[in-house]
Amino acid sequence: MSTIEHSEDVRVPVRVAYDQWTQFESFPEFMEGVESVKQLSDTRTAWVADIAGVRREFEAEITEQHPDERVAWRSVERPHHAGVVTFHRIDENTTRVTLQMEYDPEGFIETAGDWLQLVRMRVVGDLKRFKTFIESRGGETGAWRGDVPGPHQEGSTYGGSGQPVPPGTIGGGGQEPGGTLPPPGPIPPNEPPAMPPRPVL
Repeated sequence: MSTIEHSEDVRVPVRVAYDQWTQFESFPEFMEGVESVKQLSDTRTAWVADIAGVRREFEAEITEQHPDERVAWRSVERPHHAGVVTFHRIDENTTRVTLQMEYDPEGFIETAGDWLQLVRMRVVGDLKRFKTFIESRGGETGAWRGDVPGPHQEGSTYGGSGQPVPPGTIGGGGQEPGGTLPPPGPIPPNEPPAMPPRPVL
């Protein structure tokens, strides 16, 4: 697995930066090679992307999400990758957005691309374009303020519904956090989300 990390200081409040990142279907506007992202459910997305010259279709799931703090995800199938983006308040109008990603290259083309650090350069470019995108707008295009508990938060419920998370699924028991990604954030207060569920298109 290749690990990539990059940070950008974005001149918008932390809530604006976070809210924009929850609008996954806007990713093609600032992510190179991403043709489309479709929201299948609150925690599932379908992607079409060009990865180091190879067109891929895959699904990803949100494994943890806390408003104004972090969004973590992993691919459901190949190509295998996982990541987390965190949001740190620098001051009232500045947010440090940090992206960490683990990527498992597949095949010679993608391995060579990774060797040439093309994937790393793309991640850096994507965050820089995100910075330009959100700063030029001055506000987010939408928001989803729901909470997705991480696997370390046993007994959690889905987004304020009160419905318990089954063991072995997001927020349930039977899974230990692992990998080289940073530790999960603090457990947020158990409050209903401020926004309704994401629309499924």
